[in-house]
Amino acid sequence: MGCEMSQKGLAGKVAFVTGGSRGIGAAVVRRLAGEGAAVTFTYASSAEAANALVAEIIAGGGSAKAVKVDSADAAALGAAIDEAARGTGRLHILVNNAGVLERGSVETLGIDGFDRTFAINVRAVYAGVHAAQRHMGEGASIINVGSIVADRSAFPGGAVYSASKGAVQAMTRGFARDLGPRGITVNTVQPGPTETDMNAPEYHDMLSSLSNPTRAELLALS
Repeated sequence: MGCEMSQKGLAGKVAFVTGGSRGIGAAVVRRLAGEGAAVTFTYASSAEAANALVAEIIAGGGSAKAVKVDSADAAALGAAIDEAARGTGRLHILVNNAGVLERGSVETLGIDGFDRTFAINVRAVYAGVHAAQRHMGEGASIINVGSIVADRSAFPGGAVYSASKGAVQAMTRGFARDLGPRGITVNTVQPGPTETDMNAPEYHDMLSSLSNPTRAELLALS
């Protein structure tokens, strides 16, 4: 579906989205570009998907650029953010969306899986905010994409992923206090069940149950 350019509420704004080539990230990129923002987004592996999204947005009259960045590489992420802000000297919107799901129990996942999850889901969020805030001023906005599993672990083997999203939730509260005095808003969105490549069909029912907890489940959480 082509990018709709009828709304220009973000004309003149510069936006940066991590993990923007597919799923929730691609939807965010389309929306920002559709409202007039010049969007740079990162991707980790599929240049084909990233380039197709850029072409779609440009064909619809928008502005988009894709850059290959490993979100676990803080220096590379910071350099990409600096480059996105170079033209105007400002960055108005940062969306930290990149994430991985390393599923496994404490018996099977191992330390490497834990480290990779936190490198991308948590450390990269901090690195992105740290780099972006240097280019931000009054009215800028940072949005961190969390998950409903930050509050309730959805499935066996999801403890580390849930913990990483809980960390994002907690960091966001702190960032809001740090950056609020400068007029920069910082928020987390916590999506529920969303059909993406990461959220395989077998997880969908488990995640859906989190949106409609039973009385027993609510009592267990109290």
